[in-house]
Order: sequence, then structure tokens, then C-alpha cells
Amino acid sequence: MKNGRTSEAETFPQKVEETLVSHKSKAGSLSSEPVNLKLIPKTMKKPIAGKKTATTTVSKPARRNISTPRSFPIVGIGASAGGLEALDQFFTNMPKDSGMAFVVIQHLDPDHAGILPELLQRTTVMKVTQVSDNLKVKPDHVYVIPPNRSMSVLNGCLHLFEPTEKRGLRLPIDIFFRSLADDQQEKSIGIILSGMGSDGSLGLKAIKDKNGIVLVQDPLTSKYNGMPNSAIASVNVDIVTGANELPAKLISLLKFIPAISQITVIDDTHKTNIDKIIILLRTQTGHDFSFYKKNTLYRRIERRMIIHQIDKIANYVRFLQDNPNELDILFKEFLIGVTNFFRDAAVWELLKEKVLPDLFNELPNGYALRVWITGCSTGEEAYSLAILFKEAYEKVKHIKNLSFQIFATDIDKGAIEIARKGVFNININADVSQERLNQFFKKNETNYSANTSIREMILFAPHDVTKDPPFTKLDFILCRNLLIYMEVELQKKLMNLFFYSLNTGGYLLLGSAENINSKDMLFTTIDNKLKLYKRSNPPMKIEMMDFPSSLSSEKKRTQEDISSVKVAVNIQTFAEQLLLQHFAPASVLINQEGDILNFIGRTSKYLEHAAGKANMNIYAMAREGLRNELAGAIRKAKQNYEPVILRNIKVGNNEDAQIVNVTFQAIEKPNEVKGTIMIVFTDVTALQKPVSRKSKTVKQTSTARENELEIDLQHTIGELQNIREEMQTSQEELKSTNEELQSTNEELQSTNEELTTSKEEMQSMNEELLTVNIELQSKIADFIAIESDMKNLLNSTDIATLFLDKELNIRKFTEKLINIIKLRPYDIGRPFNEMVSDLQYPEIANHAREVLRTLISKESDISTNDQRWFTVRIMPYCKLDNKIDGVVMTFIDITIAKILEAKLAAANIEEKEKRLAELAIANKELEFQNKEKQKRADELAIANKELEFQNKEKQKRADELAIANKGLIIQNKEKENLKAELTKTINILREHNLNKS
Repeated sequence: MKNGRTSEAETFPQKVEETLVSHKSKAGSLSSEPVNLKLIPKTMKKPIAGKKTATTTVSKPARRNISTPRSFPIVGIGASAGGLEALDQFFTNMPKDSGMAFVVIQHLDPDHAGILPELLQRTTVMKVTQVSDNLKVKPDHVYVIPPNRSMSVLNGCLHLFEPTEKRGLRLPIDIFFRSLADDQQEKSIGIILSGMGSDGSLGLKAIKDKNGIVLVQDPLTSKYNGMPNSAIASVNVDIVTGANELPAKLISLLKFIPAISQITVIDDTHKTNIDKIIILLRTQTGHDFSFYKKNTLYRRIERRMIIHQIDKIANYVRFLQDNPNELDILFKEFLIGVTNFFRDAAVWELLKEKVLPDLFNELPNGYALRVWITGCSTGEEAYSLAILFKEAYEKVKHIKNLSFQIFATDIDKGAIEIARKGVFNININADVSQERLNQFFKKNETNYSANTSIREMILFAPHDVTKDPPFTKLDFILCRNLLIYMEVELQKKLMNLFFYSLNTGGYLLLGSAENINSKDMLFTTIDNKLKLYKRSNPPMKIEMMDFPSSLSSEKKRTQEDISSVKVAVNIQTFAEQLLLQHFAPASVLINQEGDILNFIGRTSKYLEHAAGKANMNIYAMAREGLRNELAGAIRKAKQNYEPVILRNIKVGNNEDAQIVNVTFQAIEKPNEVKGTIMIVFTDVTALQKPVSRKSKTVKQTSTARENELEIDLQHTIGELQNIREEMQTSQEELKSTNEELQSTNEELQSTNEELTTSKEEMQSMNEELLTVNIELQSKIADFIAIESDMKNLLNSTDIATLFLDKELNIRKFTEKLINIIKLRPYDIGRPFNEMVSDLQYPEIANHAREVLRTLISKESDISTNDQRWFTVRIMPYCKLDNKIDGVVMTFIDITIAKILEAKLAAANIEEKEKRLAELAIANKELEFQNKEKQKRADELAIANKELEFQNKEKQKRADELAIANKGLIIQNKEKENLKAELTKTINILREHNLNKS
């Protein structure tokens, strides 16, 4: 206890157990894997006053409390279309005392008052609040973004901003996630639920960059999977599961997060295990992380241990040995591939305004400028630099003719493949201006693709800067936020490598937290704050540098060794093989690219190996005569599954020429070979040449034949000339048509851009309408439930009730009323006074109007034709806005009370008569008793007189006794006086006797 309050260390185990119990009662279980409560410390050691606490090591990492008075996790939840259902599932399974604060960011209609707080309040006992500006975040609270606002967090306070983006381009989830990552660092948590588009993906990258936690709803369980799929494609997500399971996973995950701030030293045991992990990674991927900072590597290893809830690093090493796939995931975690367009705006402004213009002025005309970007990740930085080169070159292109070649490299082959495509999420508009998007990107439905003008400037390649040979004769090197993960020794080696690669006067740009870390004056500082350096002249003495000399890489270990499998051959299979080899026509099976997959029969007459490197492609192996016909026939065969036949093709030279028919058939089934093409060669018997008889007319026949051929040739030449003239005319018309089409195309492009913008706004509006529609559906469900509750409540009271509007038309009634007034459901809306009633109450309509006029309730006891009685109460019908909109009549059955009242009245009369008779008899008895009392009174009077006489006699005797008593008193006094005198005399005599003696 401290200051009358229990310390956090004392309450932590109890709070964890309470959280587990409450969560199990709500969600069934915390996770599919049991939580080891032994890992949670029961007490926390307190420092002794006056002594420094011992340094905490990683051998026993302390477990972070989910919630402390000073620090608690802030969970950002992004959702869009279909997100209300996912949010309901999430908060229904989240305990009320988890110690976390939840901030919900949803795409809302700017003009619609959101009711999301009210809807979420029904599913959780935590307080749900719509955010106001400068609102302090508290644990166990839910905060909802208001409509038409963007939101950020700073020092645990939420701040609202007016959105500056157009309606269809707003990315509130990305904005908040980025600010959350900057504010909470490694404690930031981002969750993506159902939604359309890709909002949130860039924000999750920022959270992962700070070593935060990322959770995503399983796309298979989400109503709209656009946002979950985009998030999974953008970052290495920690947890992917259903929305109802995310709370249990998150709570279980947080209980294994160690207190990062307490980790200051990595002991020898942990270093040994980290080295083992590095060896496993080098074997699996071919990349060596031995010179990377151990603290950085351990934080990434620790995060994977937390995901799998492994408490000891030695156990994680064993887990890696048994699960090679985990090594690939850990490799991606080590790479920390987080980047975005124009990151650190001041750096790019410096390059555009000062560095590039100076560099262009120094370069000679016709120069090819070479740039190397190391660790380019998915290419955003490379494309940013290409855009910057284009913009800066526009100012000097009329003076100098320069070309650019950017080499962008990374060890992550997956990231390089993404960068090569040049396709980015639609939400890059948060980092790239609209002007640059229009100029350098092509907008598609769901993404932006880089234009050819900047794509051709960049060459992407997988490359390990620590072991692969460097690029040389460079004018610019960008190595941003790569050196910070490396040890000093490796940093020095890379500085020497960059010095060697750069031309004299070349520029080197590092990250904001990096330095050149060199004492050899290899670089001069241009801007120390923005980390821009320039290569110096070669020093007088340069130490020998061990540069990489080959591009060889270790073979990647596969999970399973592929071994040949012997297949038992039965007689049928053997017979089929013999039949194909000896009797089937020569054939080949090729794929879409023309590579030969299988030979059937002898194909040497039609195909032959080309000289040089072995090539099994049909285009390279086809013999003369067949080679020219292949491309067109294969192209036709690909279009459909109909056979294409080439007849009487002469294959080979004149000496061994062969006439063949070639059939091309695209394969449709089975699926294993679907898309391949079978080419079948069928030999054709050579056509017999006509032999002319030897006669006298041979010469004349030949001359006539030549004349005919000459006439046909002249006719053919004329037709060819006409065709050429028609072709020229058609070509001119096509040019004119092409110009018109180009003009129309430009107009259509402009219209398409407008339609695309309108489509974005419509999509945004549709998404907002979906959200509003879901909210309204929830409200309708609430109204239906309330209507059912009211109906059941009114029927359960067993009171006949009738609701009338201002015109006394029937609005609603209870089932009990049918027994009094003959009503049916289709009577609603009809005038009340037209209904048949058993009530003997003709003034009921007048009384109802009087209540409407005076607003004073009226109550009457009314009988019916069948001798029933009801208390009819007529009251004004008051709406929630205190407006009178009709009357309410209640009919309370008092028949039993009336019957009892009549019976009670009859019983009262009979009882009165009986009591009167009894009273008469009692009166006579009283009279007799009075006479007896009078007689006794007379006797008492006589006795009283006797007593008075006796009292007088007694008084007389008393007087006599008093006189006698006075005489006795006098005598007693005299005796006392005499006695005193005798006593005095005796005393005198005694004195006299004494004197005589």
C-alpha cells in the first residue's frame, strides 16, 4: 500500500484474473491456445531507497501491464462499409475492464449526423463518446470520430481538423493511424475491419515501422473485403481472424508484450540464441544479419515470439527449426520495408531547389546521370526521385541534353517485384500532389500506375549491398534509414563502398538518424541536418577495402527434398507407350510460349536442334519451310479450341524435303495441361509431276503456255497497281480518321477523368450511404423491437386500450378491447363513432372532444348491455415533443367490484335489522338494570346516613381523647420538671459529700 492506495504491482495479477474470467464468460475463451498465467509476475520488486536498481536483462524480461495509471494502449479501429456489424462483434467480445482505449474511425457522410455512438453503446458497457476537440483519452472508453472531420492524437489527446481533401479522396483512417504511430510508438495498435477501398494501409505501415501491433479482420468473414485485403497486401499483419475473435487475440497478445523500456542489456545466452537465428536465416535466405544491431534484431524476434506466445528465445529457436515458413516471415520483419512517397518533405525540397540544379549545371551536355538507391523496398522512393529529376530537368532541358538511369535495389525480391509493376494504392494521394498524380501516374479503378516516362528511368534489381558487387561511376547515392540497423563496423565498410562507387563530386544522401561515420574525410557535409554529403577528392592514402566480388548466393533451403518417385508400370500402360512410340503420328506438346513439353514419335524430319546453346523452343527447332508458318498458326490455335490445319507444307531442303500436313490443337481438358498446344505432323505423298508426251507439238505447247502465263502476269500486275492506289487512298482516309479519333480520344479522356472523379465521389457517397443504411436498419430493428415490447406490455396489463387521433379516428387498440367494441385490424383509420359498442355510454364521443379541448382527463363508471361495468378513462395523447395528437381511452373492467358492492349493500341492510333487534333487547335489559341500580342507590343513601351518625360519634370520642391527651402531656411535663429538680438535688448532695470527704 502507498498513500492509502494499492500499488499497480499488487493489483496486476488480480486484474488479469478478473479480465480473463469476465472475458471467458462473454466470449467463451480467450484464444485457441491456452494462456500461461505463470508468466505473469505476482509481485514487482521495489527499489531500495538510496540504492540504484540493478540493470534488467533480457534473460527474464518483465511483462508489460495492459493498463497502468500513466500508460495504456490506444487501439485505433478503422472500418467502412459493413463495419457496423464487425464493430458489434468486436465490442460484444471485448471485456469492459481491458485497460485499453478504443478510437473508431469510420467513413461518414459529412452532412449526416452520425448515430454510431448510440449503436455501439448497446453492445458494450464501456462509455462510448463522440470525439470533441482536445479530448483526453481514458482507458476502458470508446471514442468515435464525428462526421466531416479528420482526427489525430498527440500526447494522448484527440484533436479534430477540418478536412482539406475532396469528398471522394478522404483517408481519415490513414491520417489517424500515422499520428497514432508517431504518438504511441511501439505501443500503437491498429485494427482494420470490413470496408471498401484501401484506406488504412499506409497508416498500418507507419505502425509497423514503429514496431506496433497490426490486426486485420479475416477477409473471408468481412462483409466487404477491400480494406482487409489491401492491409494484408501492404504489411506483414500480426493477426488475421474474425472480428469476434480479435478481442481475445489482442488481450492474449498484450499479456506477452515485455516492458521494452526495461530492456537495456542482452546477456550472453540471448546473444548465442540470436546468433543461432542468424545462422538459420543465412541458410534459408542466403543473407547474413550478423553485423546488424542485436537490439534491433531482438525487438523483431521478440515481436514474433509475442505473436506465437513463446516466452523463451531458446524455444523460439526450436520453433524456427521446425517451421521454415516462420524464417521467411522473420526475414521480412528484419527488412522493415516501410516507405512512402516524398518522405521527409524538406529533403526533397532541398534536392529539387538546390542540389539537382547545381548538379545539372556541372554535367556536360549529353551526359548520362547514374543514381543508386539502396534498400528501395517497394519503390516509392525511387519513383519519387524520378519525378523530382523530371521536374528539375524541365528547367534546363532546353540548354542541355541529359539522360537518367536510376538503379533501385533491395534484398527483398518480393518488394522488388512490386516495385517493378509500378502499381500503388489509391491512397498515395495523401503523399503525392494531385498535379503530380495527373502528370506522372495513370489512374485506374482501384490504384495508380506509374507512367512510362518515369518507369523507364528506373532499373529494379535484387541486390545485397553487404555482399554483392556495387554499382560504380555513380553521381548520386540514396541510402536512407538502412545504416541505422547496422553495427559501426559494417557502416564504415559501406561508407568506403559508397566512396568507391561515387564519382568525384557525387552526392550521398542518408537518413535523418544516420551519419557518415568515417574519420578519413571521404565526404564533405552539405547539410548536416538533412544528412546530405558530397564525395571529396581522393585522400592521399586510402586503406585497402574488401569489396564483394561476385553475385553468387547460397542455395535456398527448401522445406522438403524433392526425390524421384518410381511408378509401377502395368501391362496396359506399357502397351499404350509402345503404341505411341511406333504407330502414333509424330507430335509435340508445347506451352503458350512455344517451349516443348513432350515429344511423341520421331520428329527429326520436322524439328532439329539449332547450333549454339541448347534451346527446346518450337520456334528455334522448326526446320526450313515450317518456321515461317508456325507463328500465325499457333496464334490462331490460342484463340479457341478448334483445330488449325496447314496443308501441303514443304519442310526441309530440296534434297530431303517432305510434304506434310500440320495440325495445331489447343488443349482444353484436363486442367493439368489446359492451355497447352498439341502439334501433329502427318506426311503427304509427293504429287506426281505431269509428263508431256514426246511429239512434234511439244514446242508449240510450251510457247502457248508461256503466252498464257505472260498474260496472267500482266493482269496480275495491273490488279496489284489498282490495289496499291486503293490502299494509298484508304491510308489517307485512315490518317484523317485517326486524327479525328485522336481528337475524340482526348475529349473522351477528359470526359473519363470527370466521370472517374464523379465515380469516386459516388463510391464515397455510396459507402457513406451504406453506413447510414446500416444505422437506419439498426434503428428500424430497434423500433420493431420497441413496438413488439409495447404491444406485449399493453396486452399483458389486461386493460382494454384505444388510441384515437385528433379527428377521433382509430389509431391503435389492444386485443382486450374487442370484447367491448366490435373492432377488427382493418378498422384502423375509421371513425370511432361508427363502431358497434356494448357500452351504455352515448356521451363518449362528446367527452373525448371535451378532453381534446380542455386537456383535462375524464373518468366515468359505465355499464354494458350484458351487465358488465367498466371504468372509462379518457386522457390526452401527448407526443414526445409535448404536442397533443389525439386521446387515449382505457377501459378497466370493474364488473366484479360492482357485484361485490351490491352484495355488500344487501348484507349491510340485513345486518342493520339484526342489530336493531339486538339493540331493543339490550335496551330492556338496561332499563331493568337501571331500576336495580336505583334501588341500590336508595339503600346506599340509608347506609350513608348511618355512617354519618357513626362518624359524628367517632368525632366526639376523638375530641374527648384529645382533651385527655392534653392533660397527660401536662402531667408528663410536670414529671419531667420534678425529675430535673431531683437530679439537681442529687448532684448537689454528691458534691457536698465529696467535699466532706
